[in-house]
Amino acid sequence: LFLLFQGASSLLDMILYYESTTHLDISDNGSMGTSGWRALAHLIKQSVCLSRLDVCNVPMVDYPALSLSKALLTSRLTVLHLHNAQLSGMPLYTLGALKANRALQELHLTNNLLNSYQDALQLGDLLRYNTTLKTLELSNNAVADSLEELCDGLRRQTAGLRVLLLRNNHITAEGMVHLAKTLPVLKVLQVLDLGENFLGNEGIQVIRMPLMVNCSVLQLGLAQASITAVALAEFLAESHQIQRLDLRQNEVKVGGLMALCLALRINCSLASLDLDLALPQEQVSPTQTAD
Repeated sequence: LFLLFQGASSLLDMILYYESTTHLDISDNGSMGTSGWRALAHLIKQSVCLSRLDVCNVPMVDYPALSLSKALLTSRLTVLHLHNAQLSGMPLYTLGALKANRALQELHLTNNLLNSYQDALQLGDLLRYNTTLKTLELSNNAVADSLEELCDGLRRQTAGLRVLLLRNNHITAEGMVHLAKTLPVLKVLQVLDLGENFLGNEGIQVIRMPLMVNCSVLQLGLAQASITAVALAEFLAESHQIQRLDLRQNEVKVGGLMALCLALRINCSLASLDLDLALPQEQVSPTQTAD
């Protein structure tokens, strides 16, 4: 929905009047003006039908962030998409009203340059105080290895968060140390995606035993994480609950496939294993060819 500067307020008022819209997408509307944002905030607070709001590719700074924050205190929204909204720093702090929100179930914050300093602290606070959020998507940001605050908040999630997506956040094996302390006590988290990070086999070794102890994670995403399948074979053999494992764009190779095959003979829970259609070509010596 593209809103002209002059007509944004009237159109949003009309949407509220007819009260039939369940999903409102106002992405790419960076020129709504103060009256438009005021009308949107009023719509969010008053609407009974509206359940999903997309405000992507719009800078959420100053008045837009403040008006949205106030509206979220009493809104009935269950899904909120804020992709590429320049939330790093003060805007994310302004959206602190989410800590008191008791309706929102999905929060998507990809491509916001969220950093490992004040942003990681705010995200940790969100998880400490919000008990109804079920999905938190933080992919394509820069949280890096400052996972201590985030994991501390995650440990408080005894009845809420079920999906945590951390793809492409510059996380290394060092960050896995904090996650390793958290995994054994998680009771409700079911989906964990760590793909496109620099975990390496070292990072997998750090969280291997905690993953075995964990009784909640059913889906684990490790695509393009600079790991070999051999590093995960022991976990797969020992796990009693893992149902889906994503290993695409890793160094699987023949040895890894053999290790996975042996592990799958023991594992009774895995229902889906994602691998590349074509494995990387391995160097074969002349003597191996002759054999």
